[in-house]
Amino acid sequence: MNINFNEVPSPSYVVDEQLLKNNLSILKQVMDRTGCEILLAQKAFSMYSTYPLIREYLSGTTASSLFEAKLGHEEMGNEVHIFSPAYKEEEFDEILSLCDHIVFNAISQWEKYKSKVSACTRKVSCGLRINPEYSEIETDLYNPCFMGSRFGIRIDQLKTADLTGIDGLHFHTMCEQDSDVLERTLAVVEEKFGPYLAKMKWINFGGGHHITRPDYDIDTLVRCINHIKETYQVQVYLEPGEAIALNTGFLVSTVLDTLENGIPLAILDTSAACHMPDVLEMPYRPNIIGSGKSGEYPYTYRLGGPTCLAGDVIGDYSFPAPLQPGDRLVFCDMAIYSMVKNNTFNGVNLPSIVYHTEAEGLKIIKQFGYEDFKSRL
Repeated sequence: MNINFNEVPSPSYVVDEQLLKNNLSILKQVMDRTGCEILLAQKAFSMYSTYPLIREYLSGTTASSLFEAKLGHEEMGNEVHIFSPAYKEEEFDEILSLCDHIVFNAISQWEKYKSKVSACTRKVSCGLRINPEYSEIETDLYNPCFMGSRFGIRIDQLKTADLTGIDGLHFHTMCEQDSDVLERTLAVVEEKFGPYLAKMKWINFGGGHHITRPDYDIDTLVRCINHIKETYQVQVYLEPGEAIALNTGFLVSTVLDTLENGIPLAILDTSAACHMPDVLEMPYRPNIIGSGKSGEYPYTYRLGGPTCLAGDVIGDYSFPAPLQPGDRLVFCDMAIYSMVKNNTFNGVNLPSIVYHTEAEGLKIIKQFGYEDFKSRL
């Protein structure tokens, strides 16, 4: 890579165009091999300055709210799909004006809004989110099928429903998983919902497919898609978020100070709580370019952020040389979820957004300041 991370503000999210193209090319190959449609799930990646590039490869966007639907409609164009556990009445007319597919989470939601759909002057295709009651996600925070989940319609609830006007079924039961999980999930979906699927025009496999991960089994994914298409004569949609921008972005950080409290510590201008909240929520330990695990190199530090939260700790890392104030550290795989979930807790400023392209090099897309913090309150 020819990115000079010393040339960007600190902290900054830096997204690389060529890495993004690499992922999009893989996804386009899946579309070409199967005829499926792949959509960007904006909940994971909404850096809309990249949407003109993404539009060249994918079929559109999916949204989880009115604002995401508007963003996809305005900046990407093409198809706009939406799902919400429940829609707000005062927003639904605008959603109808923007979205091509609307997925309802419950029969009651469909019953509430189907007259509006019928009266709509533009073609809108409606579907229902189903709950196969099968998932291999081990962390309940990310598992839509755990007991008491608010997501999706169970097969016993579907049996008594009037599905007139419903064109498709949607399920989302995966998180950062390979296609073998999809294959096992589809077996359950077919067993429970096959008779309903035979009456549909489309099925949406949701997200969570790590298609652009180097060891992902694309051939199995292709086989799954083609099997469903050929068996039920339906269009297949996928809506990954992570797969689009996986490993395409970085978070550039600066060491502010080092100290000792039983172990060596380093305070960064970057906060786990503010700038990469999944580090605490998942939890996970992001890689840093040139670093190792604790003890792998001679100098190990526990890295923490500048907030008052005692648990604002990114993790333990080792380095070939001692850290000094002013040193730049570059965290990997920071395009997904970090930008869409960050916050200004403690008044900590948001990282700048930088796009690295072949034509223009490093380009600052947005910098934030006090007014951005103040205006949210």
